[in-house]
Amino acid sequence: MIRVLVVEDDQVAAEAHRTYVERVPGFAVAAVVHSGAEALRFFDRDSADLVLLDFYLPDTHGLAVCRALRAAGNLVDVIAVTSARDLAVVKAAVSVGVVQYLIKPFTFSSLRDKLERYAEFRDSFGEGEVLGQSEVDRALAALRSPVAQALPKGMSGQTLDAVVSALRAEPDGLSAGAAATATGVSRVTARRYLEYLADNGLARREPRYGQVGRPEVWYRVQT
Repeated sequence: MIRVLVVEDDQVAAEAHRTYVERVPGFAVAAVVHSGAEALRFFDRDSADLVLLDFYLPDTHGLAVCRALRAAGNLVDVIAVTSARDLAVVKAAVSVGVVQYLIKPFTFSSLRDKLERYAEFRDSFGEGEVLGQSEVDRALAALRSPVAQALPKGMSGQTLDAVVSALRAEPDGLSAGAAATATGVSRVTARRYLEYLADNGLARREPRYGQVGRPEVWYRVQT
């Protein structure tokens, strides 16, 4: 079993990540902690094979946790699970040994893919020396998804990103009409993307009552 330490400050998200990990065969959750200090203390008394690490922690940044682990001689593998989209952060993550980078919000299938590829990567290396360059290339290629998960016909990644960004900018949520205004698409198109996010667990629906007393569905990003 691959033992995973989940590091996530949001209680609801932490439990969701625990559930996701435990649904993937071959993986077990060693512990769930909610801060960088807790993560480092965990390794003072225990061990794990992999860290599922949020970057925006209440006491420090996830990159600082990675650096502290490396400074202590701990070479545990790390999968970043974060909303950080800055390319400088992604580059820094690679430099401290982050093996996978998963942007929030994400579906169970996205995390499962990362975990399964990580397991394949681990299995690619035995003991001793590699036979040649091709063996190294195959092992490293196991960490990379060959293609992005296909969207339903008629949907584009660019519009999906725009809708997600609009949701993230409004913590109280958006209606389809508000999302359409924020992204420049039609109300029908905005609702389609919002429903896609909700169906995949990336947003949640919240019925709200307007002036005429009829409920309208609003959507809030799922952290």
